[in-house]
Amino acid sequence: MKGSGKAASGGGGPVDVYARLKAYVGRAAVGGVGKDLVNEPMIRHWCEAMGDTNPAYAGADAIAPPTMLQAWTMGGLSGHGGRSEAYVELLALLDDAGYVSVVATDCEQEYLRPLRPGDRITFDSVIESVSERKTTKLGTGYFVTTRMDVRAGGEPAGTHRFRILKYVPAAGQRRRDGAAGATATGESVAAPRPKRPRPVVNRDNAGFWEGVSRHRLLIQRCLKCGTLRFPWLPGCNSCGCLEWDTVEAAGEGTVYSYVVMHHPPFPAFDPPYAVGLVELAEGVRMISNVVGVPYDRVRIGMPVRLEFERVDEELELPVFRAVGRGGG
Repeated sequence: MKGSGKAASGGGGPVDVYARLKAYVGRAAVGGVGKDLVNEPMIRHWCEAMGDTNPAYAGADAIAPPTMLQAWTMGGLSGHGGRSEAYVELLALLDDAGYVSVVATDCEQEYLRPLRPGDRITFDSVIESVSERKTTKLGTGYFVTTRMDVRAGGEPAGTHRFRILKYVPAAGQRRRDGAAGATATGESVAAPRPKRPRPVVNRDNAGFWEGVSRHRLLIQRCLKCGTLRFPWLPGCNSCGCLEWDTVEAAGEGTVYSYVVMHHPPFPAFDPPYAVGLVELAEGVRMISNVVGVPYDRVRIGMPVRLEFERVDEELELPVFRAVGRGGG
C-alpha cells in the first residue's frame, strides 16, 4: 500500500478529510446486550458449518468455540439500536467525500475467559483508529478500526478488533482521473479489465495450488488418525499431528450452502453470481463458484462436479458445475 495525494470528489482534500476523521478516534461506536444468551443450538450450528468436532464444544460442560466471540454480539437483520452518532457521522463523512464502497479487511480477537451456555453477553466498542489515506488494489480510501470489549456476566471475556476499508473503487478512480486514455483521433479507449485477485500462496497451502496447476484437487489427510481436512492447515484439527499426505478428490459434490453476491461491486467480477460451500464426496467442504446454472437457480443439495476454469493467462481456479436438471 502507499499513500496518495489526490482527493476523491467532494468533501475537501485528503488532508482536510483526514483531520476531520481523526477527531472521531476514541469516541464510542456501538454498544448493547447480546440478543441471545450463549446457547447450545448456536454452538452446534457453528460447529457443523465449520466442520469442527472438538469435544469441548458439546456435552454437559460445553464451552463455545472462542472464535464465536463476535457472533454473540451481532444484531442480525434487525440490527442493533446502539450505534453511536459519532460512528454514523464518521461513515457519512467518508460517503460525502466520495468513499462510498466498503469492504471488511480483517479482525483480531483476544480471549480472556471461555463462554458457556447461559452467559449473558454485553459489549461496547470505540473507534480505535483511522488510517491515513491509502491506495490498495481495490481502490483508494481509509481504514477504520473499531475495538469491541465483550463481557459475560459483567466479567471481561474478550476483545474483538474489526477493520473496514471505505474506498473509491480503482476503476471509478481511473475514470475520474482520465486513465481510460484516448486514441490519436480523440476516441476514448476503455481501460483493460482488472484481473481477479490472486490467491495467497504460502508454505502451508503451496501443495494445494501445485495440484490445481495439474488439474488435481488435493485434500490433506492426517497420517496419525486419517482425518481429511480442507482448507490446508499445518496440523490436524482432530489430533494435532503435523504429519500428513494427500488424497485426490473424485470431483463429485453437492451444494451445502451458498450466497448470491450483488454488492459491493468489484471491478474484476460481474455480479450477481453464486458462491457455494460445496461438500465433496470425501466429506470435506470448500468454497468456490457454482457455474453452469443461473445464479437464482442454485439450490442447497444440488449436485455439482469439479472443473478447472481459466480466469486469465496466469490464473486457473477450481469451480463446480451444476449437473443434472439444474445444469449442464
